[in-house]
Amino acid sequence: MAALLLAVTGPAHADKGFGETDGGGGTDTGAGVDGDTVSVTAGGVVYDRSKNGGGGSSGALTSTTSWSPPACWYAPKYTPEQLQEHLEPIWEADSTGYEWDAAQREKYNAADEEKGFNKHKSGKGYWWDSYVNDAYPPGWEACDQGPFWADTGDAPPAAMENAVTPAILAELAYAQVRVPGTEVTLAPADATKVNLPTWAWLDGADFKPVSVTASVPALGIEATATAEPVSLKIEPGTPDAETYPASGTCDLTDGRIGEPYAKVKADRTPPCGVKYERSSGDATFPLQATLTWKVTWTGSGGAGGDLPDGEFGATQDVVVQEIQAINR
Repeated sequence: MAALLLAVTGPAHADKGFGETDGGGGTDTGAGVDGDTVSVTAGGVVYDRSKNGGGGSSGALTSTTSWSPPACWYAPKYTPEQLQEHLEPIWEADSTGYEWDAAQREKYNAADEEKGFNKHKSGKGYWWDSYVNDAYPPGWEACDQGPFWADTGDAPPAAMENAVTPAILAELAYAQVRVPGTEVTLAPADATKVNLPTWAWLDGADFKPVSVTASVPALGIEATATAEPVSLKIEPGTPDAETYPASGTCDLTDGRIGEPYAKVKADRTPPCGVKYERSSGDATFPLQATLTWKVTWTGSGGAGGDLPDGEFGATQDVVVQEIQAINR
């Protein structure tokens, strides 16, 4: 895959995502660093993660629908010389049987030193082959056709399903998106009180749009998936609680979710928060905060559209104490 490796300027997170493996399953990965230039490739696809989210508590989005990234796709994989280097050791080992090997040698015209494997077309196209996303079966079953040739600038055969397109790149980019953790700030911070509203909010500086761009340099196509936070769902961790608003969903308003507490707001109802109706005793309540992200994409040729919303959440322990009365 060295011929398909393209450097991408800017920082990149090397954490693995869908479609990246350390080997097996037909998916190649690699990374190189040269000064300020970082390149990361997976399955013939180059990812620019310089505008992605990060941090120790960051994570991948979970689709709110049954959608999942492509199980496999076809893209340029070999130059003529690379395909020859890949296949001939297999034939020499007779690992696939004499008759099959003989048929393959004929298919690729291996006996012709000048034209075998389309060497006379070196620099004018690529052998395409499948790349399998090991995290999403059926994988190989969805892409079971062997290598096929396409001249530079020509589309793959019309009957070829799953040939890489900007739309497929957008879905692969979606799977690489990482968003910040969703631990909310609470007031009171250390321990809230029974029947007193607890304010909840997120730091707006941490929750801004993030994006990943996926491209196939050999084809000159790309797509960018962008995720933007839209709402926060609060689940108190006990049925003995009331959320603000009643739905438990706090929408993004004026670039922020929720509102920081201040003493002057003590008599107000929080726009985002929770009121616990009983003590947590010697334990805690597991408050779940889940952020919903709207995902859109744009790609080569003016293509674009919506992808399924994604969610990412976290649980934090909340101590709820009884209000202590003072007897005089």
